Amino acid sequence: MGSAHHSFSTMVVSTLQSVYPSLSLFVRIPQQASSVHHHSSSGDHLRLSIGVVGNVVSLMLFAAPILTFKRVIKEKSTGEFSCVPYVAALMNCLIYSWYGSPMVSNNWENLPLFTVDGLGILFECSFVIVYLSFASPRGKKAVYYMVTPVVGGFVAMVVSTSLLKDHHLRKALVGGFGLVASIVMYSSPLVVVKRVIKTKSVEFMPFSLSLFSFLSSCLWTTYGILAHDLLLMLPSIIGCPIGIFQIVLYFMYRKRRPSTLEIPLKIAMVQNVTPSRVDIFDENEPAALSIQMKIWRRMKKL
Repeated sequence: MGSAHHSFSTMVVSTLQSVYPSLSLFVRIPQQASSVHHHSSSGDHLRLSIGVVGNVVSLMLFAAPILTFKRVIKEKSTGEFSCVPYVAALMNCLIYSWYGSPMVSNNWENLPLFTVDGLGILFECSFVIVYLSFASPRGKKAVYYMVTPVVGGFVAMVVSTSLLKDHHLRKALVGGFGLVASIVMYSSPLVVVKRVIKTKSVEFMPFSLSLFSFLSSCLWTTYGILAHDLLLMLPSIIGCPIGIFQIVLYFMYRKRRPSTLEIPLKIAMVQNVTPSRVDIFDENEPAALSIQMKIWRRMKKL
């Protein structure tokens, strides 16, 4: 039975290496563990330093939405804010905290990854809970539909991969799940990007979130290269161009003042009212326009 399992694991690894010829250059396998000690310690120190800086920047990234949710609590409404990016980030943190644990990685070689994603789980769970507290019934149902498969899928992945005897196969499978989760996480801000382009306003895309996302992707890409881990490097590479795109978009629309025709829409989006309730404002009437501008100035001070 043991030999059959070993043969199956060898076949899977051989298949992966045939599809990705350079896989052995980037992913450390157990058989190579003894040769790791012959590498210069300077490379490991540099990787650890990058991991520590990556932890700091990633924590700033996780903390960036705090102001957004402070506003949600103040207004007692989620308005037009979407919970998709936070659920996607939660899924990503769950998978990579497991990837960084000794059960998947070689002992504590990826300790920085384990610690930062463990803290990320706490942040994202807090954001989802706050969102659920103030979301509409329809919004709450949508969040439940997203969170349930994420948590269920994570538990199933942990149980199934824990049963594998081959450590390298376990790491390759968890890394594959992490790659898919990263694609989903880095794609989720595109929902916000679409809204920014549509409304020509960066109100729903804070600059700090875009900046820290880009910096975090760059740092973890470097960490993956130094660790010779393709499964860590690829997801972060995906995040780099998306982060650049968000930053460029921010500077395109950050100084744009909304026209009087857009003000009713802005009021509806922030105050979470339907457009029909805002239609009473007629931009052709000076008195109504004055009221609109006063409301808009008050909103800008929030």
